[in-house]
Amino acid sequence: MWAALGLIAIWGLSFAGSKIATSLKMTAEKVRAYVASLDLSRLSAADRARALKALADKINRLSREERQQLRLDRLGEGWFAQMTEDEKSVFLEATMPAGFKQMISAFEELPAEKRRKTIDDALKRLRDVSANVTGGAEGMPAGANRPPISPELEAQVRTIGLKTFYSQSSAQTKAELAPVLEELQRAMESGRMMRGR
Repeated sequence: MWAALGLIAIWGLSFAGSKIATSLKMTAEKVRAYVASLDLSRLSAADRARALKALADKINRLSREERQQLRLDRLGEGWFAQMTEDEKSVFLEATMPAGFKQMISAFEELPAEKRRKTIDDALKRLRDVSANVTGGAEGMPAGANRPPISPELEAQVRTIGLKTFYSQSSAQTKAELAPVLEELQRAMESGRMMRGR
């Protein structure tokens, strides 16, 4: 009888623990609800800072798949457009390293053949964009109609990405992605990508 009561107690504790863990897990739906619950334009500066920090914390707790879903939904664009340049800078600094780490991990988990194909596709897209911009073509890559960011924020994103890449990726990943980084550098040095903004 004591053994049966002990098993019931253990089962009850594990069920309660499972429920608590599920309620604490951050999901894209919880982030959507948070964003929908607040009107950033009506908050004071201190409340805006707290709301943006809370949003960054929620985003950083998302799994790679959940974060990708938010990106596809373009959820934060409304808030991002309402942020000041300083708020955007703080928000990017808070959220981008975790996102880049997730992308690096996802890349490193791919089989060698898929990594090679991903690199080849990235190089092709970079060269196509460079050729379109140089040739005066109007077609820009998908996402070009997103709210523009300042050159300073663009530089900040590049810096965060490169710092995260060099500090978090394996030597093999660095070697495999070297051609992509070289192509990006060539495009930036020639100014082709900046002229196409």
